[in-house]
Amino acid sequence: MAVSPAVTTLFENSNEVFLDAAKLLLTYADNILRYPNEEKYRSIRIGNPTFSTKLLPIKGAVECLFEMGFEEAETHLVFPKSASVKQLKLIREAIAAERDQRLRGGQPVQPTPQAAAASTSASAPESSTAASSQPVAPPPPQPSSLESSMSFFVTLQSNFQHVMLYENPELQQKARSYIPHQQLSSAAEHKLKEAKEADPECKLGIEDFLVLELLRWFKQDFFSWVDCLPCSRCGGPTQNTGSLSPTTDELRWGAQRVENHYCQSCQLSTRFPRYNNPEKLLETRRGRCGEWANCFTLCCRALDLEARYIWDSTDHVWTEIYSVSQRRWLHCDSCENACDKPLLYEVGWGKKLAYVLAFSKDQVVDVTWRYSCKHPEVLSRRTRVQEAWLLHTINGLNASRQQSLSPDRKKVLTERLLVELVEFISPPKKTPGELGGRNSGSLAWRIARGETRGADAGTSTQAAGYVFTPTEKEKSDRLLHVHYSATKDQYCRVSNNSEVIQNWDQCVWRKESVLRKVENDWQMVYIARTEGSSLGRISWKFDFAAAGMKIKSVSIMASSQTFHSGKVCWHLQAGQITTEFSGDGKLQSFQSLSGCSGFIVGAGLSGGEGETSWQHSQLFRQSLKETEEPSFEILIHLEDA
Repeated sequence: MAVSPAVTTLFENSNEVFLDAAKLLLTYADNILRYPNEEKYRSIRIGNPTFSTKLLPIKGAVECLFEMGFEEAETHLVFPKSASVKQLKLIREAIAAERDQRLRGGQPVQPTPQAAAASTSASAPESSTAASSQPVAPPPPQPSSLESSMSFFVTLQSNFQHVMLYENPELQQKARSYIPHQQLSSAAEHKLKEAKEADPECKLGIEDFLVLELLRWFKQDFFSWVDCLPCSRCGGPTQNTGSLSPTTDELRWGAQRVENHYCQSCQLSTRFPRYNNPEKLLETRRGRCGEWANCFTLCCRALDLEARYIWDSTDHVWTEIYSVSQRRWLHCDSCENACDKPLLYEVGWGKKLAYVLAFSKDQVVDVTWRYSCKHPEVLSRRTRVQEAWLLHTINGLNASRQQSLSPDRKKVLTERLLVELVEFISPPKKTPGELGGRNSGSLAWRIARGETRGADAGTSTQAAGYVFTPTEKEKSDRLLHVHYSATKDQYCRVSNNSEVIQNWDQCVWRKESVLRKVENDWQMVYIARTEGSSLGRISWKFDFAAAGMKIKSVSIMASSQTFHSGKVCWHLQAGQITTEFSGDGKLQSFQSLSGCSGFIVGAGLSGGEGETSWQHSQLFRQSLKETEEPSFEILIHLEDA
């Protein structure tokens, strides 16, 4: 007779896991058999902690309930009066026989012939017709609303439990040992002071700037992205050729999956365990979005920032930070070094969102609506579970988690949730920073995920259009002096009290198909074309007309480097006049700009050979160990117009 798939799967669990699950399953079955007229024994609440923690995550356990005859109600599993008690007995006997065998110290056994027939009688009406003498394989299980709900509940429960790791004091202390807290705090204080001086009404707090500094540090200095690891023997390129079995130690750190990164040159496999334990990630400091968000959220909690882990059903994860000064949750994506750009995924990457859920130590919140400006479209895609079931389940999880919280803390959470619900009513507005495609990951990886809008899709991805205009001090001194360090990824406006502006694209006038590339293996950094693009452009704009001033003299130092047939073309544009110059790293004077009210300096990147041609034309290439020398410098002396 055919073997029951659910029973067979249940038997595959380890001895301890199987015995725990079997005890609970047998209890459910025996209660029904002993008290057939008691309604309370025919119902299992999905949110019941015992059910959700001891049965739901176990392979084959919930499927056994299905085969016993349980059916879905909105918030419960129910054994209806019409269900076959005979079928329930068959599944129960198979589980009991296996349990007894293991308790006697024997090896796992196959189901009894009676239990082996369970799957066929589960899917067909009872019949007096003689059974065929040939084994009959059951049809593959079809997805049902109950299975979908159970799967979704596992996701909710798993993530809700996982975020409690971030609250471990010893783990937080370990994370703090890696974070340059004093350095980040000093930079945040400096930025806050500048913001207050520029706008006395500024309502931002120190934690807002600390978040920005933490994001920058995490992406640029701490964590690295992995498409395929370099060969551990020759250092050459590898290909992901499938999965390997995890070792005991890898499993200990939550690596259920291990990728096989295979080197064609020396036929060596390099293991890439997909660790899920943030403690291990503090040591490995590499991965894809799952590892990034996991480790970054821990770092946020280590600095006492209120943080929650964001899960997106279209396969991405990130973090949210609560801003006390702004009284709202801020989107933070450590992979992209992006803050408060919630439409990045729907508008920028072209994602078709459905469910976006936030998990913290205190609660689960459905935050889908923060990340979409197309609410009706999103609603049409939310078909995995009933909305009433999702709301009820989330409320149940929150009620259970918040039992030990003080009344004051519960009040704070309720007030925050109300503010969020009001926010969700109106779709958010698009901003220029959310329009670009994804930066993290290889082009092939982004194409496979459908996240290649913006520059990768061949359209122009432009910065917000920053223009350098003289400040009062610069007008008084008749000097504008700015330089950029690729290693630090910051502009220093020397002529304005050495003002520092982070991120290479924050002072850019226009950019198209370019990115900042950090090569951790070679300890180098530079600006290059986006992978797969044939042409990249970037420019900076200076305008003095509104200040009533004109150029007396201009000196520029620009560094660039090419490989193979790569090309970099530097140029200055003032009105109708365009002047080309070399990016040889030497300071050059341009008397032709004398008397002009402004200009644009730009570079075009092209050429190169093979799949890595995008790397063969580079701007501002620097060693990560060089922190003092600028890679781009502009010195402008001014006079009255």
